[in-house]
Amino acid sequence: MSISTPDQCVLVLMPGVRDAERASQMLKEAGIASRPCSHPSELSRELSGGAGALLLTEEIVRSDEAGEIARALRAQEPWSLIPLLLLARDVGPASVKRTELEQYPGVTMLDKPVRARALIEAVQSALRARANQLQVRDLLRERERQSAELAEQDEKLRAALVTLSKQAEQLRLRDSLKDRFLATLAHELRNPLAPITSGLSVFEACADSRSERTLAVMRRQVSHMVRLIDDLLDVSRITTGKLELKPGRFELRSAIEAAVDSSMPAFNRGDHALQVDLPEEALYLVGDQTRVAQVLSNLLNNASKYTPQGGRIELRVRKEGAELVITVRDDGVGIPPDRLEEVFEMFAQIEQPSDRSQGGLGIGLALVRRLVEMHGGSVVASSEGRGKGSTFTVRLPAEEAAAEVDPSSEKAPLSVITGRRRVLVVDDNEDARELLAVMLEQAGYETSTAEDGPSALETAAANSPNIVILDIGLPGMSGYEVAASLRRIPNLAKTAIIALSGWGSPEDKRRALDAGFDVHLTKPVFAEELGRALQSLDHVN
Repeated sequence: MSISTPDQCVLVLMPGVRDAERASQMLKEAGIASRPCSHPSELSRELSGGAGALLLTEEIVRSDEAGEIARALRAQEPWSLIPLLLLARDVGPASVKRTELEQYPGVTMLDKPVRARALIEAVQSALRARANQLQVRDLLRERERQSAELAEQDEKLRAALVTLSKQAEQLRLRDSLKDRFLATLAHELRNPLAPITSGLSVFEACADSRSERTLAVMRRQVSHMVRLIDDLLDVSRITTGKLELKPGRFELRSAIEAAVDSSMPAFNRGDHALQVDLPEEALYLVGDQTRVAQVLSNLLNNASKYTPQGGRIELRVRKEGAELVITVRDDGVGIPPDRLEEVFEMFAQIEQPSDRSQGGLGIGLALVRRLVEMHGGSVVASSEGRGKGSTFTVRLPAEEAAAEVDPSSEKAPLSVITGRRRVLVVDDNEDARELLAVMLEQAGYETSTAEDGPSALETAAANSPNIVILDIGLPGMSGYEVAASLRRIPNLAKTAIIALSGWGSPEDKRRALDAGFDVHLTKPVFAEELGRALQSLDHVN
């Protein structure tokens, strides 16, 4: 009969088969499973399949075939020590450790003849010890299983970390490539805009009433394109932590006026009514005035973009405790409640019917949130749903102290100069070079031009210009090298040098100043901005 639980079965081996069968019967009557074996080799085979205990006599232990049983016992797993019950006469100090089996650590010596009750109790005790071993075995196997599982998970985790590391490196590379692409794109887009801007300034200086409107439209469109380029770069700078604020103390009204002024063309196109509600008291804050004006302009332009023809837009400012609260409200298309947060995500677009598509890059509101947060404030959107308008609320820390006037905010037209000044324009783009020279000549400057570094140095040495307007990205000899060379010419050591470049990041501006430039201007430059720069250098002899 097969034993269903071999680890609880007692293997019995005695000199006579009948003795083994009688012992097995006695164990059976006590509820103990057993299996009589007729030969040591049979017991060894059964032992390889598991056993609860062994019941042997001294005749078996001392036979020539006992070595086979000893070898089977030595082959047990480290956790296993199958109990061995040995029936022997004269059990005592003089009779032990005479054979290999008698030296077995799990042996229990029983005097022969043994009473049935004593034998049963000894077998039961041996099986309990064996059960404890089996529990230890199960715990060890469970631990091994868990260790294997943990090792597998650890391996998977390491593989996942390697994959994530590679993906992170790829993302960093792509992000770096994206930033480089945006900077290069801005540079390449600004270069053709430079002669267009200069040409507009030339025509505006002598425009008649019929062409003024056309020139105004062209200027607005060029300004819009420049703004899109700047927004793209601002996004890149903010996400990489490279956008730097230029904090100062200013009155909020000045930023609002600048924002309204820049947004007015959009209001006029949409025939929108703008209501501005400002308190009579002056409200001050500390921050980057240009960036705060950009925030308000983006909100106003966004409101205009999503407000139907003839709609109404309100800008309201109030002070609540230590905060300035600015709200921009419109009666336009509205925002679904579940999309109120999404509108601040980069490149987010609220779907509109094809006949109401408003275009845009989807970065204006993302810039608003990031710039406001950089000023220590917050911005939220609210709307009652489609077709019910939208409200954007900006909160910024208020400043109690009086504001200082920023002299750079005053307009300095290009025509305002003191005396006649010689200007050298250096640019490898012929259109940009020639039109900028014409614009300067209209304002009363004496100009000369050069298309590269060597010719610029030659012309400068011959004409001794008071001011050099120098492109950075020249072929062969860079603008930085030209500036350094100009500084080494004795009669040009104090010549003012203006960098005019399509590269306009803060790093580019710092590098230009470190290279010896007095001013850095980013292409395209309108006459007013160039006028302010030239006016700041009017001390040059």
